[in-house]
Amino acid sequence: MSDPVLTVAQMRAAEQAVMDHGTSEWELMHRAGTGAALWVSRMAAGRPVTVLCGPGNNGGDGYVIAETLRMDGYNVTVIAPIDPKTETASTAKTKFGGTVVPSGSLAAPVVVDCLFGYGLDREVSGDFTKLLEELKSSNCFKIAIDVPSSVASDDGKLLGPCVDYDLTLALGAWKPAHFLMPAAAIMGIKRLVPLALPMMEGAAELSHRPSFAIPAADTHKYKRGLVAVVEGEMPGAGLLASMAAMRSGAGYVKLLGDHSHPDAPADLVLESGDLDELLSDERIGCVLAGPGLGRTRQSREQLQAVLSSGKRCVIDADALHLLDRASLSGINPARIIVTPHEGELAALCKAFDVTALDKLGRARALHDAAGVTVLAKGPDTILTGSGRTIFFPRGSSWLSVAGSGDVLAGILASRFAHHHDPLAASQEAVWLHNEAARRSGPAFCASDLAGAVGQAFGAFL
Repeated sequence: MSDPVLTVAQMRAAEQAVMDHGTSEWELMHRAGTGAALWVSRMAAGRPVTVLCGPGNNGGDGYVIAETLRMDGYNVTVIAPIDPKTETASTAKTKFGGTVVPSGSLAAPVVVDCLFGYGLDREVSGDFTKLLEELKSSNCFKIAIDVPSSVASDDGKLLGPCVDYDLTLALGAWKPAHFLMPAAAIMGIKRLVPLALPMMEGAAELSHRPSFAIPAADTHKYKRGLVAVVEGEMPGAGLLASMAAMRSGAGYVKLLGDHSHPDAPADLVLESGDLDELLSDERIGCVLAGPGLGRTRQSREQLQAVLSSGKRCVIDADALHLLDRASLSGINPARIIVTPHEGELAALCKAFDVTALDKLGRARALHDAAGVTVLAKGPDTILTGSGRTIFFPRGSSWLSVAGSGDVLAGILASRFAHHHDPLAASQEAVWLHNEAARRSGPAFCASDLAGAVGQAFGAFL
């Protein structure tokens, strides 16, 4: 079962559902605080701890953490610029047996940020800004409880000083900000403190590591999937995508185009001729169009041939700038996966009259408008399709290299050809791509990345 990723409204509804069944708000807070305190204790390893408590229930969590640590023998200081404003947080403060001060030094080896939780909806100001600025400049081990106190939970925007945390402890459920930029970049390692909250209808999900199977004893190359990569004006991109597809589980990969490839591997099949005829092969499991395609009239005709073939297809790179309502007329969008980065997502939103402001909203609205599965790639990759939204753990920042997207597209086409499930294929592709990057080490190029895909595949068997 996937871990839910809850918005502010969904989180409040989940907590209310638990309380409606007899669990008090204090019990929930105590459960969250003691669970988080276990992680803080592991990181502190007996060293002094300072807890920063705000006026809301996130501050209440902080008081519970502080008391749990104090009872375990820790030297704990609580800094709270103002008193609690909720009844439950006030209860937590009264149960803390130590001293609470309105200001103080952040010289402790470990500092825990409980100033604001997932409900923050305005800029941080006053004494809280000063505390966060001091925390930002401190060389202590920094722990954020639930979400960092300068972060908007639903969209990952920064509403105050940008503190780089070493550890973020999500309480009860993941929040969108844990996986959206720019917030995701400042959270360090992320861990979940479970609170046995109910599943919420319509909630987004966190993708879990996939598991692959070795080919069955009676399988053959077409059962494993035939991928056709459509070549364009810049042949290197199609070749990169083909190399990645060959290492991602497909049994057969063809590169369709008229360019000569003396450097192509001997096991990549090169075919030229009329594209409509080449795509008529009923054995093709998925067509990839876009890497190096170009944006000319001929490129548009190539894309239309791919869409009109009725095959499952991955549309990437240049082809995303050619895709519009007219090109999808009469086409089954459920057989299409698009893979835009930020600029390509903006172009698609313009073509399909999508006006959402943030990446998550644009990806969802594009899926609703076009009906295609959207894999909005980047440091905060988002997958939307069939009414679901799926987030991913962050991959290597070394993936920010030319050709990386071509490799991802080839992997995705291979997985889509293999089992025909667009959401499963997209998740598998992202995990394979990230694992290949991990195995490629620092400062790799796209051909290194493509070459590492086969080894990465083995990590999921």
